[in-house]
Amino acid sequence: MLRVIAGTAKGRKLKTVPGDTTRPITDMVKEALFNILSEDVMDSRWWDVFGGTGAVGIEALSRNAQFVRFTDLNRLPIDVMRENVATCGFAKQVEIRRADAFAMLRTKPDTFFDYIYIAPPQYKEMWEEALRIVDDNPTWIGEEGEVIVQIHPRESKDIPIKNLEKIDERKYGSTLLMFYSLIKNL
Repeated sequence: MLRVIAGTAKGRKLKTVPGDTTRPITDMVKEALFNILSEDVMDSRWWDVFGGTGAVGIEALSRNAQFVRFTDLNRLPIDVMRENVATCGFAKQVEIRRADAFAMLRTKPDTFFDYIYIAPPQYKEMWEEALRIVDDNPTWIGEEGEVIVQIHPRESKDIPIKNLEKIDERKYGSTLLMFYSLIKNL
Protein backbone atom coordinates (compact mmCIF):
# COMPACT_ATOMS: atom_id res chain seq x y z
CA MET A 1 0.00 0.00 0.00
CA LEU A 2 1.30 3.42 -0.97
CA ARG A 3 0.63 6.14 1.59
CA VAL A 4 1.79 9.46 2.98
CA ILE A 5 3.96 8.65 6.01
CA ALA A 6 4.21 12.00 7.84
CA GLY A 7 2.97 15.55 8.01
CA THR A 8 -0.40 17.13 7.32
CA ALA A 9 -1.59 14.33 5.00
CA LYS A 10 -0.17 11.49 7.13
CA GLY A 11 -1.96 8.19 6.56
CA ARG A 12 -3.66 9.18 3.29
CA LYS A 13 -3.66 6.28 0.86
CA LEU A 14 -2.28 6.97 -2.60
CA LYS A 15 -3.31 5.21 -5.78
CA THR A 16 -0.67 3.37 -7.75
CA VAL A 17 -0.29 3.39 -11.50
CA PRO A 18 -1.60 0.12 -12.99
CA GLY A 19 1.00 -1.97 -14.80
CA ASP A 20 4.76 -1.81 -14.45
CA THR A 21 5.56 1.58 -15.96
CA THR A 22 6.36 3.13 -12.57
CA ARG A 23 8.25 1.96 -9.50
CA PRO A 24 6.79 3.54 -6.37
CA ILE A 25 9.20 4.44 -3.61
CA THR A 26 8.98 2.28 -0.48
CA ASP A 27 8.03 3.77 2.88
CA MET A 28 11.49 2.92 4.23
CA VAL A 29 13.29 4.82 1.46
CA LYS A 30 10.84 7.72 1.62
CA GLU A 31 11.29 8.02 5.38
CA ALA A 32 15.08 7.86 5.03
CA LEU A 33 15.05 10.52 2.30
CA PHE A 34 12.98 12.95 4.32
CA ASN A 35 15.00 12.28 7.49
CA ILE A 36 18.12 13.25 5.52
CA LEU A 37 16.51 16.46 4.25
CA SER A 38 14.85 17.17 7.61
CA GLU A 39 13.85 20.80 8.19
CA ASP A 40 15.13 21.87 4.77
CA VAL A 41 11.88 20.58 3.23
CA MET A 42 9.88 23.39 4.85
CA ASP A 43 9.00 26.09 2.28
CA SER A 44 11.03 24.32 -0.42
CA ARG A 45 10.22 24.06 -4.12
CA TRP A 46 10.38 20.65 -5.82
CA TRP A 47 10.34 19.24 -9.31
CA ASP A 48 9.43 15.55 -9.38
CA VAL A 49 10.73 15.00 -12.91
CA PHE A 50 9.35 11.50 -13.57
CA GLY A 51 6.33 11.94 -11.30
CA GLY A 52 4.77 8.46 -11.45
CA THR A 53 2.31 8.32 -8.56
CA GLY A 54 3.41 11.68 -7.17
CA ALA A 55 4.34 10.04 -3.85
CA VAL A 56 7.63 11.91 -3.32
CA GLY A 57 6.26 15.35 -4.15
CA ILE A 58 3.13 14.71 -2.10
CA GLU A 59 5.27 13.64 0.87
CA ALA A 60 7.24 16.88 0.50
CA LEU A 61 4.01 18.91 0.48
CA SER A 62 2.74 17.03 3.53
CA ARG A 63 5.95 18.10 5.28
CA ASN A 64 5.31 21.77 4.39
CA ALA A 65 7.09 22.16 1.07
CA GLN A 66 5.78 25.25 -0.70
CA PHE A 67 5.35 23.97 -4.27
CA VAL A 68 5.84 20.87 -6.42
CA ARG A 69 5.97 20.55 -10.19
CA PHE A 70 5.21 17.05 -11.43
CA THR A 71 5.97 15.88 -14.95
CA ASP A 72 5.39 12.60 -16.71
CA LEU A 73 5.12 11.71 -20.35
CA ASN A 74 2.32 9.19 -20.00
CA ARG A 75 -1.36 9.95 -19.41
CA LEU A 76 -2.00 7.22 -16.84
CA PRO A 77 0.54 8.48 -14.26
CA ILE A 78 -0.70 12.04 -14.83
CA ASP A 79 -4.27 10.96 -14.01
CA VAL A 80 -3.08 9.07 -10.91
CA MET A 81 -1.01 12.07 -9.74
CA ARG A 82 -3.99 14.40 -10.13
CA GLU A 83 -6.16 12.07 -8.10
CA ASN A 84 -3.52 11.60 -5.39
CA VAL A 85 -2.85 15.34 -5.13
CA ALA A 86 -6.60 16.02 -4.83
CA THR A 87 -7.02 13.28 -2.20
CA CYS A 88 -4.37 14.96 -0.07
CA GLY A 89 -5.71 18.49 -0.61
CA PHE A 90 -2.63 19.92 -2.31
CA ALA A 91 -4.11 20.96 -5.69
CA LYS A 92 -3.28 24.66 -5.17
CA GLN A 93 0.39 23.95 -4.46
CA VAL A 94 1.20 21.89 -7.54
CA GLU A 95 1.65 22.08 -11.25
CA ILE A 96 1.16 18.82 -13.14
CA ARG A 97 2.42 18.71 -16.72
CA ARG A 98 2.18 15.89 -19.20
CA ALA A 99 5.42 16.51 -21.03
CA ASP A 100 8.76 15.10 -22.09
CA ALA A 101 10.95 15.71 -19.04
CA PHE A 102 14.14 15.84 -21.11
CA ALA A 103 12.71 18.52 -23.40
CA MET A 104 11.49 20.55 -20.41
CA LEU A 105 14.85 20.32 -18.64
CA ARG A 106 16.55 21.64 -21.80
CA THR A 107 14.38 24.79 -21.93
CA LYS A 108 15.21 28.12 -20.35
CA PRO A 109 14.18 27.83 -16.69
CA ASP A 110 10.93 29.57 -15.79
CA THR A 111 11.67 29.21 -12.06
CA PHE A 112 14.17 27.49 -9.78
CA PHE A 113 13.81 24.49 -7.51
CA ASP A 114 15.35 23.59 -4.19
CA TYR A 115 15.05 19.91 -5.07
CA ILE A 116 14.93 18.21 -8.44
CA TYR A 117 13.97 14.57 -7.92
CA ILE A 118 14.93 12.17 -10.71
CA ALA A 119 13.47 8.65 -10.39
CA PRO A 120 12.90 7.37 -13.94
CA PRO A 121 12.04 3.87 -15.12
CA GLN A 122 14.88 1.51 -14.22
CA TYR A 123 17.64 0.19 -16.46
CA LYS A 124 17.09 2.62 -19.32
CA GLU A 125 19.89 5.07 -18.44
CA MET A 126 17.32 7.85 -18.31
CA TRP A 127 18.68 9.13 -15.01
CA GLU A 128 22.05 9.74 -16.65
CA GLU A 129 20.53 11.82 -19.42
CA ALA A 130 18.39 13.82 -16.99
CA LEU A 131 21.37 14.52 -14.72
CA ARG A 132 23.53 15.61 -17.66
CA ILE A 133 20.81 17.96 -18.89
CA VAL A 134 20.44 19.55 -15.43
CA ASP A 135 24.22 19.83 -15.26
CA ASP A 136 24.17 21.68 -18.60
CA ASN A 137 21.25 23.88 -17.50
CA PRO A 138 21.95 24.40 -13.77
CA THR A 139 19.84 27.53 -13.31
CA TRP A 140 16.90 25.18 -12.64
CA ILE A 141 18.50 24.67 -9.22
CA GLY A 142 18.41 27.25 -6.45
CA GLU A 143 21.72 28.36 -4.94
CA GLU A 144 21.51 25.81 -2.11
CA GLY A 145 19.46 23.31 -4.14
CA GLU A 146 20.07 19.65 -4.76
CA VAL A 147 19.39 17.07 -7.41
CA ILE A 148 18.35 13.72 -5.94
CA VAL A 149 18.55 10.60 -8.09
CA GLN A 150 16.72 7.38 -7.17
CA ILE A 151 17.93 4.27 -9.02
CA HIS A 152 18.72 0.61 -8.51
CA PRO A 153 22.30 0.23 -7.20
CA ARG A 154 23.28 -1.77 -10.32
CA GLU A 155 22.58 1.35 -12.43
CA SER A 156 25.10 3.45 -10.53
CA LYS A 157 28.10 4.85 -12.33
CA ASP A 158 30.13 8.02 -12.33
CA ILE A 159 28.88 10.50 -14.89
CA PRO A 160 31.16 13.25 -16.21
CA ILE A 161 29.53 16.49 -15.09
CA LYS A 162 30.92 20.00 -14.65
CA ASN A 163 28.44 22.07 -12.63
CA LEU A 164 27.22 19.48 -10.14
CA GLU A 165 29.06 17.30 -7.66
CA LYS A 166 27.90 14.20 -5.82
CA ILE A 167 27.75 15.05 -2.13
CA ASP A 168 26.17 11.90 -0.72
CA GLU A 169 24.94 8.45 -1.61
CA ARG A 170 22.74 6.12 0.44
CA LYS A 171 21.71 2.55 -0.32
CA TYR A 172 18.51 1.00 1.01
CA GLY A 173 18.14 -2.56 -0.26
CA SER A 174 17.42 -2.33 -3.99
CA THR A 175 17.27 1.48 -3.97
CA LEU A 176 20.14 3.92 -4.21
CA LEU A 177 19.71 7.63 -3.50
CA MET A 178 22.41 9.93 -4.87
CA PHE A 179 22.57 13.60 -3.89
CA TYR A 180 24.17 16.28 -6.07
CA SER A 181 24.66 20.00 -5.42
CA LEU A 182 26.01 22.89 -7.44
CA ILE A 183 29.77 23.28 -7.33
CA LYS A 184 30.47 26.45 -5.41
CA ASN A 185 32.73 28.97 -7.12
CA LEU A 186 35.58 29.92 -4.82
